[in-house]
Amino acid sequence: MTACFVTWMMRVTESVAAWSYILGSRRTMGEERDSVASIFEAYRDLLFSIAYRMLGSRADAEDMVQETFVRWQQASLEPVRNPRSLLVTIVSRLCINHLQSARVRREQYFGEWLPEPIITWHPDDPRSTAARIDDSLSMAFLVLLQQLNPSERAVFLLREVFEYEYEEIAAILKLTEANCRQILRRARQHVTGMRPRFDAPMEQREKLLHAFVDAATSGDSGRLVALLSDSVVLHSDGGGKAPALPNPIYGPMNVARAIIGSLNRFVPKDVARRLALVNGQPGVVTWHEGRPFAVFTLDAQQGFIRNIYVITSPDKLAHLERAG
Repeated sequence: MTACFVTWMMRVTESVAAWSYILGSRRTMGEERDSVASIFEAYRDLLFSIAYRMLGSRADAEDMVQETFVRWQQASLEPVRNPRSLLVTIVSRLCINHLQSARVRREQYFGEWLPEPIITWHPDDPRSTAARIDDSLSMAFLVLLQQLNPSERAVFLLREVFEYEYEEIAAILKLTEANCRQILRRARQHVTGMRPRFDAPMEQREKLLHAFVDAATSGDSGRLVALLSDSVVLHSDGGGKAPALPNPIYGPMNVARAIIGSLNRFVPKDVARRLALVNGQPGVVTWHEGRPFAVFTLDAQQGFIRNIYVITSPDKLAHLERAG
């Protein structure tokens, strides 16, 4: 199923769900309130998908979706011709404002900032709340988006991922179509050649993950180096509250030494490991004394591991404690 067809099907499904509540007989006040809430629920997954990709934070995305609902309730006191457009407009502008206000906090963040992971324990897990599981959800893609300013990020996502027309994007962001085209061109220049393309099938990525875990836990640096691409990068995020490397590590030998050294120094011997999909890619969640200890995932290209992401920040793992 192509991306375009998936997008088209999402829009058809959302429209049918939403307009089924708009069209029909007159309702009582209580029924109207139910209808307002039901229309919003029809688009909740879409709104979360946009907000999470914009912010890289599950908690912040949920806050933006909730604030969108509050504003939707206020706006729906008057007739709304296009609920989908209004809701996407609200959440997009809220996310841009949030990113602008959070800029200083991000700049002062200790070490490297990585997105808060979304965990899918199995394909039908109802706790997977991102409506679209594709490459645009991957850790590699979300890290790449951090290079873009808020407006570039919004235009890039709405056009490249959610396939909005320039006219729609201009209306959502209060820009001209010419501005949107210019912003998208600039955003593409930032990410050209760097956008992740996962050429390895899922089964091969899972095999790489198992081989990586076996080599790392056994301390076999030779086997570990053999799995890594020449341009491999190790990213880690402890938020200043948990063990993590303050800067990315580059190159197979350096990465292998850093991984084995970190396992020996910082990781308890009795951690429990559980395989999972982390942002749609194979990964592992580790637990210690009943609490999430770390999440890591990797992406591969041409049969080798290209990026490794390790998240130990307790703030970004708190939702796993509730879910687990």
